[in-house]
Amino acid sequence: MKEPTPKERELRCFRKRRYRSQGDALDAAMVAGVERERKAYQCPYCRLWHLTTVEPRP
Repeated sequence: MKEPTPKERELRCFRKRRYRSQGDALDAAMVAGVERERKAYQCPYCRLWHLTTVEPRP
């Protein structure tokens, strides 16, 4: 699998929901009942917070 280009990464950002803080993102995951399956990260493109899926441990 090839590495995404910077433009592809930027487009991914704009398709995701944005949160003003890490706490807001994690609260949204908790409300949705997926807090164990998601983690929050600060996006280098928009400087806001997104949720991403946590890889399950083997």
